[in-house]
Amino acid sequence: MAAKTGFGASVLETVKTVVYALLIAGVFRTLFFQPFWIPSGSMKDTLLIGDFLFVNKMAYGYSYASCPSIRIPAAGIDISADDFCGIFRGDNNRLLGGEPERGDVVVFRHPVTGADFIKRVIGLPGDRVQVTNGVLSIDDTPVLLEPAGIFVEEMERQGPQGLLPRCENGAVAMGADCTKTRTTETLPNGVSHDILNIGTQSSDNTGVFNVPEGYYFFMGDNRDNSTDSRVPQNAGGVGFVPYEDIVGRADRIMFSSAGRSMLAFWTWRGDRFFKAIE
Repeated sequence: MAAKTGFGASVLETVKTVVYALLIAGVFRTLFFQPFWIPSGSMKDTLLIGDFLFVNKMAYGYSYASCPSIRIPAAGIDISADDFCGIFRGDNNRLLGGEPERGDVVVFRHPVTGADFIKRVIGLPGDRVQVTNGVLSIDDTPVLLEPAGIFVEEMERQGPQGLLPRCENGAVAMGADCTKTRTTETLPNGVSHDILNIGTQSSDNTGVFNVPEGYYFFMGDNRDNSTDSRVPQNAGGVGFVPYEDIVGRADRIMFSSAGRSMLAFWTWRGDRFFKAIE
């Protein structure tokens, strides 16, 4: 049989190249790193809306949640990790599993909705977690808190969703300074990070959460603007997160844009490129 020549051979080679590239990208994303954009302000000021990072999937090993999710609402595409690897869900184990450490910033799948969340690990299996007057306690011992000044951002719409920040200094005009009190919190294992305060609300006082074996307790650093483990799943929160729902650890911000689009180069935050996440 004669070999294909001319236009047909060119098209075939192009198709093969695209298929190989997609396969390589799929394997890379499944086994090693997953891209993640920060869509909300729940982790300020550690992570800002518009930060772009890669999630390290090798840090904790692999479960069904390691399979990629593809969500493009504008195109009607909603393919979750369950669609690819749901057959492996339910045993709450991981292949080559590693344990998250307290203070790690982690991407996980919501146990009910399957949406990707990014929060900080606060409670490990067996811990007793409680918040009293805005102060976190672990195993009945309050964490160390130290003043860290004021976090200031401009009152403007942020990210593709055009979200407005919440301010401790009340309702402010567009373009004015929106401020929040910043405090450095040190967890029992010595990991320190900043948290923000907006005001007094119900999540500043909770009951005691006894973290079950095989589960983790997560909180956002922007404590008054975070849907996290303080609210149970049946009330619209995150609740306890199973080990198998963890996707990976966020280690470094690769790129950051303060604008509505990453193409708006004048809004790029050059000081956040390749910044380590602490």
